[in-house]
Amino acid sequence: MLGGTRFIGRRIVDELVEHGHEVLVVHRGKSEPPGLADVRHLHADRLDLAPVAQDLREFDPEAVLDCAAFGAADSDAVLGSFLDDDLRLVVLSSMDVYRAYGSLHAGTVTDAVPLDETSPVRLERFPYRSRVPGMDEYEKLEVEERWLARGGTACRLPMVTGAHDYQRRQEFVLRRVRAGRSRMPVGANGGLMTQGDVGDVAAGVRLVLEALPTTVAGEVFNFGERRTPTMLLRVHQILDAADAAGAPGASSIELVPVPDAALPPDLGLLAAISQHLLVDSSKARTVLGWTTADEVASLRATVTWHLENPPADADDQADTGWSADDAALERPLTADATDTNA
Repeated sequence: MLGGTRFIGRRIVDELVEHGHEVLVVHRGKSEPPGLADVRHLHADRLDLAPVAQDLREFDPEAVLDCAAFGAADSDAVLGSFLDDDLRLVVLSSMDVYRAYGSLHAGTVTDAVPLDETSPVRLERFPYRSRVPGMDEYEKLEVEERWLARGGTACRLPMVTGAHDYQRRQEFVLRRVRAGRSRMPVGANGGLMTQGDVGDVAAGVRLVLEALPTTVAGEVFNFGERRTPTMLLRVHQILDAADAAGAPGASSIELVPVPDAALPPDLGLLAAISQHLLVDSSKARTVLGWTTADEVASLRATVTWHLENPPADADDQADTGWSADDAALERPLTADATDTNA
């Protein structure tokens, strides 16, 4: 297993160990937080596995799972180190490969939803180049092309939430809960963007690894939640989960509709969107027998963990004076007002 010490990878390791698999985690050794499953670790540079080739041969793997292939170089290095045609090859990909993802960010609309594994993928490559530091060479389409050509399986993941999520995908709500805010500005968003619980994702990846090779070789599977709420409804659900976790004031936070243009930067997902990113995962349910856990229980567990484990570093998205929130709240939309987003 390439990667496996952070968030999704560590949960997949737990899932595999719980189901009796022997796992070797290959990683750089820069992140070994407490609480990891008791499995072997092999420290190596994923772009140069030659120095540990003997260790890999001695482990004699039946399958290779790459949790951290970001682009062509990552894929070529790993696939070039595992040439046995009998190996099961599985790689984590992303729903950002879909054309609809590019349209979402471009403010256009191109695709009917729900998307499935046959939906069009992006023509434009390198979606984060010059936008996100360190992500210039990120391109999951180039990852998929290489792994599928070798008969591997690509697991397309949505925005994943759960314990140990270092991206803190629910923090846009929880930071306001922690700060004791009584009102929160929201936009006109009825947007649908599929997410997924990390435990459900881990179970899906395990099922791919355990499936008959003839069933999954060269295939792509989506792994997302069964029902996707609008982003505004998702805010309500996060607040309900925070209230159930005992967070003071969570149940009384008033959501105040404001013009989209007035939203603070960290609430951008609550603005109106043209292209939904609603993704269907029925193929995994039909082919693999994949099921998802109770959505309410999963969300409560996730929110509880994040409330009990606030960010250790300064929250660079937080407006400590809440001036942007206060300015937005001074522009409430009345029931008969029209949001011109001016």
